[in-house]
Amino acid sequence: MVSIPRPLVPDDDGSADASVSAALAAFSAGTADAVQVLTALSTARVLVPVVALLTESEVGAHGIRQEKESEMALPKLIGEDGREAVLAFTGTDSLTRWRPDARPIQATGPQVCRAAVQEQAAAVVVDVAGPVPFVIEGTLLQALAAMDGPPETLAARLSGTGVTVARLAPTPPPRRRFPWLRRPR
Repeated sequence: MVSIPRPLVPDDDGSADASVSAALAAFSAGTADAVQVLTALSTARVLVPVVALLTESEVGAHGIRQEKESEMALPKLIGEDGREAVLAFTGTDSLTRWRPDARPIQATGPQVCRAAVQEQAAAVVVDVAGPVPFVIEGTLLQALAAMDGPPETLAARLSGTGVTVARLAPTPPPRRRFPWLRRPR
């Protein structure tokens, strides 16, 4: 018998994680850097959208075209340069701001980054429609995708294996940015 997986947060009301919201607000105000946002996202619940995709239709008895079959699909954002991005949202408010008919699926920041890497997407875009859009790409995307639990757990698991665990330090934002996103001023 197929079992339905338990949600990450069973009593989730769809609100954005307070630490992620605070980090994004500080980033927008210029009082925090991307590392603080990534640290908050590394342990937070985010929402990944799925949307219904019509796969087959038919003409009904009254001559009106109607849905016959549909599938649920993970939408991707396509940049002007052709690169793809996986979408994630901090809460249902930001999700419905983007697309009201999308259904939320709970995931962690690292799970979304792993999915993006597996899908060969160039980035994860968090809250694309606001209030504060944030892009994870390049080596930061790869680093979050490699995480399997909180940073402390990962470091403990790797100790004694000869693998060095490095902490992220503030760096200037990458020059490769998705053209549809601009950092708020």
